[in-house]
Amino acid sequence: MNSRRGFLKLAGAGVLAAGATSLYASPGITASLDKAINTFSIGMAGYTFREFTVEKTIEMMKRIAVTNLSLKDFHMPMNSSQEQINMVIQKFKSAGINVYTVGVVYMKTQESVDQAFEYAKMAGVKMIVGAPDYALLPYVEKKIKTYDFKMAIHNHGPDNPLYPNATDIWNHIKDLDARIGICIDIGHTTRDGQDPSVDILKYRSRIYDMHIKDVDKAAKEGITVEMGRGIIDIPKVIETLRKIKYSGRCSLEFEKDMSDPLPGIAESIGYLKGVMACK
Repeated sequence: MNSRRGFLKLAGAGVLAAGATSLYASPGITASLDKAINTFSIGMAGYTFREFTVEKTIEMMKRIAVTNLSLKDFHMPMNSSQEQINMVIQKFKSAGINVYTVGVVYMKTQESVDQAFEYAKMAGVKMIVGAPDYALLPYVEKKIKTYDFKMAIHNHGPDNPLYPNATDIWNHIKDLDARIGICIDIGHTTRDGQDPSVDILKYRSRIYDMHIKDVDKAAKEGITVEMGRGIIDIPKVIETLRKIKYSGRCSLEFEKDMSDPLPGIAESIGYLKGVMACK
């Protein structure tokens, strides 16, 4: 299905799933697709929009019709006051965008853990996508019990010795409070030489968030490409998520052409919707 023909088929299905009509179709005629059962929804990872303001981010998200956002701190700094946080969250809310989590938040001291939990509380979310230093995990567990939040720890592939893959995360959290789980980034997983579908199935009980993307090679040098043009078997990933009845978000993190990402984002979201529309 990762062939060029498969890509075009699924991208076309994505257009139809989004409600658009073909340029070659008669007016008023729409194609029908069998409704696939997906318990998860599409989102955007805020890092995608690092070069843009809140307002421009909202504009792009409205153009691609995605309404879930994992908010990164360059749009809402970690030291923001409650008033400043309220202003940012309200801008997204007024545009119909749900800020469902914050992160990735890096934590290297107990003070930064304290700040992260207060920040999330002020933002009105119940989950942090984070990367706390290993030594801080017992302290994170205490905060989890106090705040009743989830922490989804993000894997960063071969570039970073801290949580390179889901197995490393699992080995550090398996005996901790079950609210400490995994945000699996399938691109970094692939670059680390692992199969994301295998990891999703293996660690399904603790997967709380997903960063979804495609990459051009299973190596440290691998880079993000438009979804469907790389080597990740996205249909298999979606099939696996259905199998485990994953109910979170699959947030696209698009790291190519970051000064002008909208064409690649749109293509990737169209492809993803096409995969999700197919049985």
